[in-house]
Amino acid sequence: MSKSARNAVIAVVLVVLIAGCAWFAHGRVHFDFANLKLQLRAVSWARVAASVALIWLSVAIRAPRWHVLLGSANTTGTAKLLGPQFIGFTVVALFGRAADLARPYLTARRTASPIATQLAVYFIERALDLGSAAILFAITLALAPKGMPHHEEFKKAGQGALILMAAIVVFLLAVRFAGGAVAGFARKTVGVGSKKLAESVAAKILEFREGLRTIKTFGQFGAALLLSLLIWVMIAGAYFETTRAFRDSAQLAYFTVPQTMLLLASSMAGSLIQLPVLGWFSQIGILAAAYVAFFSVPVEIASAAGALLMAVTTLGIVPAGLIAARIEGVSLRDAARSSEAVSTA
Repeated sequence: MSKSARNAVIAVVLVVLIAGCAWFAHGRVHFDFANLKLQLRAVSWARVAASVALIWLSVAIRAPRWHVLLGSANTTGTAKLLGPQFIGFTVVALFGRAADLARPYLTARRTASPIATQLAVYFIERALDLGSAAILFAITLALAPKGMPHHEEFKKAGQGALILMAAIVVFLLAVRFAGGAVAGFARKTVGVGSKKLAESVAAKILEFREGLRTIKTFGQFGAALLLSLLIWVMIAGAYFETTRAFRDSAQLAYFTVPQTMLLLASSMAGSLIQLPVLGWFSQIGILAAAYVAFFSVPVEIASAAGALLMAVTTLGIVPAGLIAARIEGVSLRDAARSSEAVSTA
């Protein structure tokens, strides 16, 4: 089955599930539209604007980080790397997670460099993103006061973040110093089910190893890690500001930093599978469910907050991406198609 056919099947399943949930909730869940209207009137749009600015800055900082990660393979300046970051995230927002490789594709095209090099940097970047988020989760949630509601959930999230961070470090070290052995193990293990997939996985591991070899000093790695932490502090700041924008909500107006990190963790888990358009609604549902389950937010306010947060963190980058695409003469649809072709190569 082709990727487009699989996406169509998944889309139909999601539509059926959403319709089923709506039917089940009808008559069972009280939705106070009057309260929702009052809450929306009281939203602090200055906080929302600040959140969008933080998202834009977090994407802009990815350009110098990409520049650092290129290391010895770097043949261009940071300015040339800026456009592909904004365009790439815009492509993902509009066409779904399947287009996530648009950034390395666009960077290779913009800098006239090998796509394999940019893919290696992309994989390192993703590992740094997970590691940085894990560090922030662990530190923040470990310091969460014991008397706060759902403290156990906070504690488990912090422990999970530490385990994830440790796993990432072990994987990076294994690939960096024993990439051939790791690729061979993956080839044998995955080959039981599919030899073609096994060869693809092994090749990507070896490409990842080559990318890791561009980082030759602790200073270079430290600079990339610090930029990664700064990126995720800004993303968390966008979640914090957007949530607190609901200033007439008793639960959201005084939202705390530990609560923000738990919300961010829920959002990250839900964004792993993101389809065009439908992914927006699934993300809203996940965020709304987190607001209700963890923070006892009324369902109508949780839905509004989830929708606004999705708009800020996912769609907020689109205007900047469209401008960048116009300046660089890039077709978003072509970038999405090329990204999918790269992922299946």
